[in-house]
Amino acid sequence: MGWQALRMNLNTLARNGAFDVKGVTDAVAARLADRDALRKVRPLPYQLMMALGSAGDGVPLKVQAALEEALELSLRGVPKVPGRIVVCPDVSGSMGSPATGYRKGASSKVRCIDVAALVAAAMLRSNREARVLPFEQSVVKLTLEANARIAVNAAKLAAVGGGGTNVSAPLALLNAERAAVDLVVIVSDNESWVDASRRGSTATMEEWTKLKRRNPDARLVCIDIQPYATTQAVEREDILNVGGFSDMVFEMISAFA
Repeated sequence: MGWQALRMNLNTLARNGAFDVKGVTDAVAARLADRDALRKVRPLPYQLMMALGSAGDGVPLKVQAALEEALELSLRGVPKVPGRIVVCPDVSGSMGSPATGYRKGASSKVRCIDVAALVAAAMLRSNREARVLPFEQSVVKLTLEANARIAVNAAKLAAVGGGGTNVSAPLALLNAERAAVDLVVIVSDNESWVDASRRGSTATMEEWTKLKRRNPDARLVCIDIQPYATTQAVEREDILNVGGFSDMVFEMISAFA
């Protein structure tokens, strides 16, 4: 079967005892992590993260490790976004929920915090000067290494496990620092839009307005992994709201920036 079919049928192979056959585990692992094959197929990172999260207990650890290696290599295909980038992943307690939401028999093993880590890792790989500001009620002091594996950064973010969320917190910090910014990307599960209305405007919009006075060309992307009926920022020329998540989000951010 082709590389993508192999990636999609690991659980099928396990159910049918393929990995009990001598040499199959090594062959499958070698193929999944083969750099020449990856260059031809160009698999996408979120696609691979979902595959890794879906791998059952019957899939050998060596095969899962090869899939993780493919995930790391796939980050090279994420479009590069130049400039002064700030990525703000939500690390509140609710980010530990499935990225698909709770659906009977269909909840993903990939959590919202994993998606946030993927976005942060992808931005760091393509722009080593990118800044990451995790937040809950306030900004959390946490350093993510550009070369660290996505799983490592996800574990760091998940370890915070905070309570409620204040989406305007990272913008307020940037304003307090009078920071120069070209692009801000906020990644949340939309459980935190507690300040939906304040004097006709959210705190997020008020802080963004202040930031725009200093950075008139700056742009804001709000990724709502589990979108609801409300948002923190009104859609307009300099603000993009994204509901849900797929690999196309990286293309959208690049085009918008």
